[in-house]
Amino acid sequence: MPIAPRSMRTSSLCRLTIPLMSAALALAVAATAAPAAAAPAAVGAGAAPATPAPTPAPTGTPDIPNSPVGEQLRWFLTAAAALPIPEDQIRAHFSAGFLAQVSPAQLNEVLKSLGGLRLESLADVTPTALSGMVTTGQGRLQISMAVDGDGRIAALLFQQEQRPAPRSWAELDKRLRALAPRVGFLAAEVRGNGACRPVHTVAPDTPRPLGSMFKLYVLGATAEQIKKGRFSWDTPLTIRPGLKSLPSGILQDRPDNSTVSVREAAKLMISISDNTGADLLIDKAGRARVETQMSKWSRHAALNRPFLTTRELFLLKGADYPRLAKNYLPLDRSRRYRYLATTVARTPLTEVKVWNKPRDIDRLEWFASPGDVCRAFAGLSALNTPPLDEAMSANDAGLGLDAKAWPTVWYKGGSEPGVLSMGFLARDAAGRTYVVTALTSDRRSALDENAAAPELLALVRGSFTMLAKDRVRG
Repeated sequence: MPIAPRSMRTSSLCRLTIPLMSAALALAVAATAAPAAAAPAAVGAGAAPATPAPTPAPTGTPDIPNSPVGEQLRWFLTAAAALPIPEDQIRAHFSAGFLAQVSPAQLNEVLKSLGGLRLESLADVTPTALSGMVTTGQGRLQISMAVDGDGRIAALLFQQEQRPAPRSWAELDKRLRALAPRVGFLAAEVRGNGACRPVHTVAPDTPRPLGSMFKLYVLGATAEQIKKGRFSWDTPLTIRPGLKSLPSGILQDRPDNSTVSVREAAKLMISISDNTGADLLIDKAGRARVETQMSKWSRHAALNRPFLTTRELFLLKGADYPRLAKNYLPLDRSRRYRYLATTVARTPLTEVKVWNKPRDIDRLEWFASPGDVCRAFAGLSALNTPPLDEAMSANDAGLGLDAKAWPTVWYKGGSEPGVLSMGFLARDAAGRTYVVTALTSDRRSALDENAAAPELLALVRGSFTMLAKDRVRG
């Protein structure tokens, strides 16, 4: 089944894209909502009016207009300064369409991760929409907000400042190598037979640490098992305590032994890089089947056996480090499986301490080359079903390709201290499919994601432009 174009899906209007904490194993938090022009369902009885009385804005902010969107921005800035925002307030100020895709808990999680908000400037102001710049604990971000016909917030977007895109592959190479000591890159066209035809590469066959990009292979194994009839997208998964991981994500906060469908776990795993969702799917599909799936799409699958869960990686790197890691790394493969099933599995997750410097990123991680990642995207495209497309297209990390020229955009990235990776599949209006992957790492120092992420996005954005031009010339 072909990938559904963005014109046939819900618009990405309430994307929440931010850098994550250093140990979060993911790059972005994102979700989609109904278009701002759509009429929302009524908020429950007893809710406050959709357009509240003006609330004093935090000091030092520019003048905010007395308009429907201005009043909501004024409320939002004040509410975000006293987290968590109560659920009843969120439901009073956000549209039903927005909240159908972004829960109050998710919204509070994103705002907490931002580390504070101060409005710096406003631009492109209309009565129902505006954009501007905010200063956060994660750096400067662009903010966009729009309200629906009832004055409720129907669109909210945080994204990195856009850097200028490269105009040549030589410029891209120079800027890419300035980001990290070790880089890998591939820009390729995916042919009709699923093969990746490289157009421009940097060390395309060298395996690099992936961070949460490994979840592409988990999604592939899940979709393959569904295709074979072993379970379905609606099969419930039990959130057992031993399968809970750490953020990013929200499933770790749900009650023990509650359930989530395969469909929801997959969407959360990709769209907000939910680590517990990934571990639930590894458990359901089976670690061995995930490893088999990776061997189909990767020439470096042996580096990922055992294929670690996020919980296992957190424990190996964060619980009494480096004791568990030092005991695990010298073992042969069979003894590694036993060590994970015994010693690591019995270690409480509460013993994990967040780290902010690279830890064994060349030995304890998930690994693939840029070419392997392209094969994963191509393989997912071949396996595509509506639930898979919904998951992969929910978050474009703020890439911002023109939706008319590029009706389909898929994304997955990953990060931890010393690792930052991004991978995109985009299909143009003529049906041609391209993949761009950038893998960067530094085993000695943590990468500055506030600077590196916008630069990587600019390089990827320029790559798709150059790919399209190369195709026309070819």
